[in-house]
Amino acid sequence: MECALDRARTGAAAGEVPVGAVLVRNGELLADAWNLTETRQDPRAHAEMIAIGVAADCVRSRRLQDTTLYVTLEPCAMCAGAMVLARIPRLVFGAYDPKGGACGTLRNIVQDPRLNHGCEVVGGVLQEQCAQVLHSFFAALRSGAATAL
Repeated sequence: MECALDRARTGAAAGEVPVGAVLVRNGELLADAWNLTETRQDPRAHAEMIAIGVAADCVRSRRLQDTTLYVTLEPCAMCAGAMVLARIPRLVFGAYDPKGGACGTLRNIVQDPRLNHGCEVVGGVLQEQCAQVLHSFFAALRSGAATAL
C-alpha cells in the first residue's frame, strides 16, 4: 500500500486526483499507476484501469489470476467491473469512497454472487494516510480556486 500511496502522490503533483494502484503477483510488481484522467482527458484513465491494462500486457493474458490489486481509494463501478473481468482474486484498498465506492460502500460489484468471479476485499489499509492525500489535494484545489476569484 505504501507503493500505491507513492503513486497517488505522483498523481497529485501532476494535478491528477491522487489515487494510486499497484498490481502484484507472488510478491512481484506487475504494474503501478496513478490517475491520468486529466492528463489524457480520458474518463477511463483511472489508476486501477491503467494498472490492469499494463499487467495484462505484461503477462499477455486478460486473466490476472493469483494477483492482488492495492489501491488507495475504494474502486468505482467501472474499475470493480474490470477487476471481475480480469479475474483479480484479491483487492486491498485504503480509503472508503462514500460517493462512488463499488467494493462494499455503495454497492459491492466484486462480491456479487450473480457474477462469474468474486474477489476477496480488504478495506481500510492505511486508511488515514490514503484519505489525507485526497483531503490535502482537494483543500489545496479549493484554496487555489478561492484565490483566483
